[in-house]
Amino acid sequence: MIDNMPEKTGKSLEEWKAILKEKGFEKHGVAVKYLKTEQGVTHGFANTIVTLSKEENKAPDDLVTLQYKGKEQLFPIYQKLIEVAKSLGSDVIITPKKGSVSIIRKKQFFLIKPATKTRIDLGLKLKGTEITDRLENSGPFGTMCTHRVKLTDVSEVDKELIGWLEEAYSKAM
Repeated sequence: MIDNMPEKTGKSLEEWKAILKEKGFEKHGVAVKYLKTEQGVTHGFANTIVTLSKEENKAPDDLVTLQYKGKEQLFPIYQKLIEVAKSLGSDVIITPKKGSVSIIRKKQFFLIKPATKTRIDLGLKLKGTEITDRLENSGPFGTMCTHRVKLTDVSEVDKELIGWLEEAYSKAM
């Protein structure tokens, strides 16, 4: 997404960061609205630009470390999910944010969020896929994802789950 930014938005991420710094927006939503309405940037790029401009002082690893502070027993699940994500293709982009990590191809296709001290909520974009006992509706993810899987142990990153991740990846074109 960052590599495509100059072509799709007319400016590089660094140029957008400079513009936002000059404007000095305090609220995320106000900055996103500005980029969309005044600059003609699509919502996905606007949200990414604002998020990355606010997080420029924090390294991606720091954001992840903070997410799992006090939830260290969940970190092996996160690591396994990242390992699977990287195996899906060279076009996968891993984007840590303050409370979650987005996994993006051309668009986000899954999201990793430590929901509680004992559970990760994995949001998936699987339009047209039936809900099951394990593959629930998106719940708190709303429209960001179509489905959610609750994970409490690394063993739950199994063949079935990897199949859903592969399906979400293939649909993220």
